[in-house]
Amino acid sequence: MTDADADLAPPRNRALITGSSRGIGADTAVLLAERGFDVVVNYRDERKVRRADQTVAKVQAAGGASFAVRADLTDGESVDGLFRAVEQEWGGLDLLVLNASGGMEAGAAEDYALVLNRDAQVRVLEAAVPLMDSGSRVVFVTSHQAHFIGTTPTMPEYEPVARSKRAGEDALRALIPALEQQGIGFVVVSGDMIEGTVTATILNRANPDALNARREAAGRLYNVAEFAAEIAAAAVEPIPANHTRFVGDLSSFAPISGE
Repeated sequence: MTDADADLAPPRNRALITGSSRGIGADTAVLLAERGFDVVVNYRDERKVRRADQTVAKVQAAGGASFAVRADLTDGESVDGLFRAVEQEWGGLDLLVLNASGGMEAGAAEDYALVLNRDAQVRVLEAAVPLMDSGSRVVFVTSHQAHFIGTTPTMPEYEPVARSKRAGEDALRALIPALEQQGIGFVVVSGDMIEGTVTATILNRANPDALNARREAAGRLYNVAEFAAEIAAAAVEPIPANHTRFVGDLSSFAPISGE
């Protein structure tokens, strides 16, 4: 491509995906690059810097600009540093994918799931909004087990995380009117248990029958690549207000009033 061609090329959109050094976040980053996005790769643990750099390289190979920023989303100063880097490099954002979550890590504090899955999600969104123009979008990634926790019990090993993620979803939804005033769209992507994720692996160790039980009830479970494709689609396809994109079987989950 010549310099003249580059000047005529449509501008690429700018995305930030939390927790994107591996797994669903990393696959989503590459898929978005193929759809015309530049992508900021976020990771928490310094031990994951190599994986983050590998994701950056994959995004670049798919046609997008990319850089990685280490930031602990539960730390306010770290979050501020993340968005300073975004503003300095790109000046703004067109898409925020709230993918990072957790709470089942060994040795985590008792309130860690709530701090990460609720408080940190709100903090990240509030920090991102000043960098987002009208027409931008926020995608929050959750699970059926969390989304439906008020109507459908989940496995005991996952319940604290499920409740914390539902609390996070509720807190984010409370911000929708303010987002709409600024022309920022909001969509939730909810999936069943996903084959190959860290959460599924941990749950299977704690309860060896859990994954098989869900697979049998659902008929099949989506894998990481398939779920990432759904997130990428939710980032670009037209959405109605307050939309939830459900991925996978819903027959085991009691409906929520109003949905």
